[in-house]
Amino acid sequence: MTRQILIPLLAALLAACGGGDAKQGGGARQAPLVKAEPAVPTEFADRIEAVGTARANEQVTLSAPVTERIVRLNFDDGAFVNRGQVVAVLRQAEQSAQLTEANARAREAQQQLQRVAELKNRGFATRSNYDAQVATAAAARAQAQQVQAQIGDRVIRAPFSGWVSLRNISVGAIASQGTEIATVSDLSMIKLDFTVPETMLSAIREGLPIQARSAAWPDRPFNGTIRTIDPVIDPNTRAVTVRAHLPNPDRALRPGMMMSVAIQSSTRTALSVPELAVLGEGDARYVFVVGADNRVHRTEIRAGAHLNGRVEIVSGLRPGQRVVTEGIIKVTDGMQVRLQGQGRQSGGGGQPGRRGG
Repeated sequence: MTRQILIPLLAALLAACGGGDAKQGGGARQAPLVKAEPAVPTEFADRIEAVGTARANEQVTLSAPVTERIVRLNFDDGAFVNRGQVVAVLRQAEQSAQLTEANARAREAQQQLQRVAELKNRGFATRSNYDAQVATAAAARAQAQQVQAQIGDRVIRAPFSGWVSLRNISVGAIASQGTEIATVSDLSMIKLDFTVPETMLSAIREGLPIQARSAAWPDRPFNGTIRTIDPVIDPNTRAVTVRAHLPNPDRALRPGMMMSVAIQSSTRTALSVPELAVLGEGDARYVFVVGADNRVHRTEIRAGAHLNGRVEIVSGLRPGQRVVTEGIIKVTDGMQVRLQGQGRQSGGGGQPGRRGG
């Protein structure tokens, strides 16, 4: 008896649920609301970005050519020195004495040469005696010049004008051969070296302007030009080294700084759409174009550069064609949509309403 009551009750419940679904399925479905924008011409520029290292225009480390004691230092920490200015002097007392002796021998040899020449002219000296004395006088002069060169090696001069590094050596110290005394850097201009992939080699050239930035001066751009492109490509990285010159009149840039580089090689005007409108599937790129009847059509495109949130359209669209930019995940090819700003429109999937009796 209980079973006979339960079976009709379950059947009634199932019928009620089915009836409710049927009612809801009979209502009209609205087309999705989306936003669309037209493809418009935009100016694009080929932009190459890289990271480089700043180097001094000229830089040299002055070292002791011989092992000797330092008797004088003519620079302070970070001081400016002119070309030819004496930076340091090493002890040269022994060489000075040798030079005095060598000069005396050279004078004596020259005087003896004059006497031999007079005797030769009067017939009292042979040609061989005269030639031997000429050789002796030349050797004495060479000996004096050699000692003079040794004294010159002990006077260290700046090869060009620039700023010296911090001094890490003192007067009285014995400097071994090769000991660093000072580093002189010409900072009037900075050489910026950076690498560019070989695929970008056709987009750069000598004389092309660049803009560089440093973390030390984040709000200040440094403008310069490409001066040299290395003729050899690194086979390991497949990149080429590029050197640019940056004016540095206030010495804001220092050697060793890491700088970001931006290069704009050429500008052009092309159609563009917002980045949100472009979808990808594998290597393909496509957009949804809104037709005159507010139906969207999947259209494949060829995309180019990206700039300020827009994508360059190389092919696939015409000027003025509208593409879906918002609500794109709600649409499929051939679907009818409602556009923001056009008011409410009924979708294609709805049924006509009934007229009241």
